[in-house]
Amino acid sequence: MHPHRPKSQLGRTLEKASQWVTRWTGSSWAFSLAVLVLIVWLVTGPVFHFSDTWQLVINTGTTIVTFLMVFLIQRAQNKDGLAIQLKLNEIVAALDGASNRLIDIEDLSEAELRVLHEHFRTLARSSKRDHDLFRSHSVDEAEQRHHRKSHGHLPAPSPPRK
Repeated sequence: MHPHRPKSQLGRTLEKASQWVTRWTGSSWAFSLAVLVLIVWLVTGPVFHFSDTWQLVINTGTTIVTFLMVFLIQRAQNKDGLAIQLKLNEIVAALDGASNRLIDIEDLSEAELRVLHEHFRTLARSSKRDHDLFRSHSVDEAEQRHHRKSHGHLPAPSPPRK
């Protein structure tokens, strides 16, 4: 058994069921069924004289489905978001020159993310001024340059790129 899977039978069953329902509700069959339900509901309108009960049936049904779908969508987004973050973390960890401090930045506060965003905007402006499309800048590179500059050292010349 995988160490991070739910340990209880109920937990495993719920996980499998929610995965199946998430996949199925995104299918053409599910959409077709929803359209069919609406058509049946519309066709039965004259039979029930467009009564309050007739309207209540569709309102109650759609409210229940919407309520449940909110949780399924959130679960799917959480899982997808985590998978994307792991893939990006792997890329950052594998790239030379990339700052490993960017791994797991999704855990930073919004204010900390804004500071980093502004830092990268500054790097982007700096890169545009270099007129060298192949020059790379990272947080660590920028901090090393800043440290050298603030301590009176001249920046090291960058090696020519081919």
